[in-house]
Amino acid sequence: MGSLTISFSPIRSSSLFFVILIVVCIFLSLLPHSVHSQCKNAPIIFNFGDSNSDTGGLVAGLGFPVKLPNGRTFFGASTGRFSDGRLVIDFLCQSVKASFLRPYLESLGPTFRNGVNFAVAGSTTLPKFVPFALNVQVMQFLRFKARSLQLAAAGGFGNLINDEGFREGLYMIDIGQNDLADSFSTNLSYVQVIKRIPSVIIEIKNAVKTLYDQGGRKFWVHNTGPLGCLPQKLSMVKRSSNDLDPCGCLSSYNDAARVFNEGLRHLCDEMRSEMKDATIVYVDMYAIKYDLISNSTKYGFSSPLMACCGFGGPPYNYNIKVSCGQTGSQACSEGSQYVSWDGIHYTEAANTIIASKILSTAYSTPRTPFDFFCRG
Repeated sequence: MGSLTISFSPIRSSSLFFVILIVVCIFLSLLPHSVHSQCKNAPIIFNFGDSNSDTGGLVAGLGFPVKLPNGRTFFGASTGRFSDGRLVIDFLCQSVKASFLRPYLESLGPTFRNGVNFAVAGSTTLPKFVPFALNVQVMQFLRFKARSLQLAAAGGFGNLINDEGFREGLYMIDIGQNDLADSFSTNLSYVQVIKRIPSVIIEIKNAVKTLYDQGGRKFWVHNTGPLGCLPQKLSMVKRSSNDLDPCGCLSSYNDAARVFNEGLRHLCDEMRSEMKDATIVYVDMYAIKYDLISNSTKYGFSSPLMACCGFGGPPYNYNIKVSCGQTGSQACSEGSQYVSWDGIHYTEAANTIIASKILSTAYSTPRTPFDFFCRG
């Protein structure tokens, strides 16, 4: 199979870029929360999750190489993020005028004044006690909190998060996608995958309960996106024609994601009744992302099921042996109209729109502005 070169004429690439830019600007102009934060307190965020919100944890923890063109759009260099630029969590941090979250395992540079990112690519809820399962991330938080308070009590250490900061901080959870994906990859049937979901939900509950017992009262929980729309899955899964929905996504994978999301939504409802002094916001990432894919042209995108960076060409441009950044892979021109960056993760252009929809509160239950935790 020959190598793929994806390119556009300068005029077409430029015009498409401006179409996307105009759409993004319209969204942001309608969202006061994304521009005018009402925070009175310094925003502090603790994030737990997988590659959807990993800002360099895998690189810091394992030395795993995440090479250019990852990071090319905004940072101009690879930062360990699996995207050409910023992730959704980066835009959310910017919306409250907070600096980007640094990985917990980063050994040089971070001060962690505005929080910590415990998310690491590939993370799951199960099995437990393996790097970097959700319960391991929570244990890392417990260590971080205890050490921070210990050093603060000893004196001589500035800019540490204090007890009030831990109480008033926002605790974000975005995990579960890999639990579903890993189950399908081991050739479990759809019914078997569904049977595992309650165990995943329990682990998320355990995580929230532990954080709550530590004084956390403000939680922001993302459900999982349309797994069956990822170019990676579409290129690798053997399927029949009747397993594709009208958008061309894998129905069984998306159905499993919806079952997981329903369980997560019920969990959030349950926890609100049990933890009456806590705010627990559930965000429908599935609806946001599926809308972006099914109505891609409305947002200035085309080929929503094809990766910008990868190998193999249409229809999906994904090859597990030649992933983005590896020798032989090719990336589309900057400013091109792609939703998927590498077959698994989203482009900065897509993340911009996803974040703007989150900030609109239209997809949150209860409808709560993102900056609620730092309004004082």
